[in-house]
Amino acid sequence: MQTLRRVWEHLEESFIAFLLAAMTLVTFVYVMFNNVYTLFFSLADKWALSADFFNALGDHTLSWAQEMTWSVALTKAMFGWLIFFGISYGVRTAGHLGVDALVKLTKRPVQRLLGMLACLCCLAYAGLFMVASYKWVSAVMTAQIGAEDLAQYGVDVGDIVIIVPIGFALVFIRYLEIFYRLFTHRQVGLGLADEAGEASKLASGHEERH
Repeated sequence: MQTLRRVWEHLEESFIAFLLAAMTLVTFVYVMFNNVYTLFFSLADKWALSADFFNALGDHTLSWAQEMTWSVALTKAMFGWLIFFGISYGVRTAGHLGVDALVKLTKRPVQRLLGMLACLCCLAYAGLFMVASYKWVSAVMTAQIGAEDLAQYGVDVGDIVIIVPIGFALVFIRYLEIFYRLFTHRQVGLGLADEAGEASKLASGHEERH
């Protein structure tokens, strides 16, 4: 079980890294093509002997830039996938805002009970949106609506928004795991970032230096 969990965590991190790298690469190429053709036209005006060569390069680069309207749509789609796929990753890595300063003031059994209550609320939220988004995505995929600027490549809106129920399903599974740990006394809270504790440590360190 631990091996399977480690494999999934590595796949999760790799997929997020791939989305970030792909978004960066597509945006870089699009910006480059939209700026480099002006350089070629400037060189054509400056060097008359090679004007035809640089004008041809400028024309080709300009046409490539104009044809890359799909890049913006693709970047938006990947950003959406990054958001909904990254929710469960944020839960696992305690990447959300810590708002449990008052809970930390209570005794550990109380913290555990409050954690279980909060976890049940998160499960209800994730489950509700998972079911609702699945119905919505099913309707969208049945309609077969082409994605803007990506339909020419066979991409439908349903292919993009399918990440919504998948993302909430991953969140639901993550909170099931947390609830199990709370129930078996393996942890106390939801694993969110302890910002109050970090702030206290930073303040203590600052006072010691002075």
